[in-house]
Amino acid sequence: MTSAAVRRSERRISPVFLAVLAVMAVTGWAVWTDFAALPGVAVFLFVTSAWIVSLCLHEYAHARTALFGGDVTVGAKGYLSLNPFAYTHAVLSVVLPVLFVIMGGIGLPGGAVFIEQGRIKGRWKHSLISAAGPLANVLFAVVCTAPFWLGALDGVPAAFRYALAFLAFLQVTAALLNLLPVPGLDGYGIVEPWLSYGLKRRIEPYAPYGFFVVIALLFVPAVNGAFFDAVDALMRALGVAGEARSCGSALYRFWEGTPEYCPL
Repeated sequence: MTSAAVRRSERRISPVFLAVLAVMAVTGWAVWTDFAALPGVAVFLFVTSAWIVSLCLHEYAHARTALFGGDVTVGAKGYLSLNPFAYTHAVLSVVLPVLFVIMGGIGLPGGAVFIEQGRIKGRWKHSLISAAGPLANVLFAVVCTAPFWLGALDGVPAAFRYALAFLAFLQVTAALLNLLPVPGLDGYGIVEPWLSYGLKRRIEPYAPYGFFVVIALLFVPAVNGAFFDAVDALMRALGVAGEARSCGSALYRFWEGTPEYCPL
């Protein structure tokens, strides 16, 4: 096999990702056409599969930017295949975020792919690699909210509007959390190349715990309130009413029943 053929094989889209994409398309169609006999189940499958797709795109964005930055090893590690099982921290990258969506209804940032930092030359490249993942979530949020601020949802079944609003909410929360300049998150990865060597050495021992500290802080009422006030303000700016997001979250948890204030 030639080196060119090897590179092509490394960039071939994974059948696992294509399967998840197919589930998203089929269940999205079922919600869109109001075809599903159990709209809550269809919304659950649609949002969950779309969320996994966004997680894959987040990690792919890191890897693709790293490839252009000089780390040619990302292909051999499977990062360019969009396979959710190929990432260094599969549990943090996919399993835990999905569980948090199911249990708490929040877009939890996943673990980053492993980049060989020594191959990347230049502080700007390091920062761009870290920023690429959250930017993928931002773009996903723009796509999800575009029908709202373009006024293109007239006649669309309510279940699809709710699902799209909830999916946009997950992308916004994931982007905001990931952009926090906390060790272990992408926000810190953006600013870290610009810090002094001594400061980086002092922060380094705490990096493995930053992610968990952020999650713990979200259980503090004042921090939780401020964070979700910011999320709600962004969602309103993007044309998504809070009621649509709340109904999407409620419909997603189909096992709890759909509230009366969410007409279908």
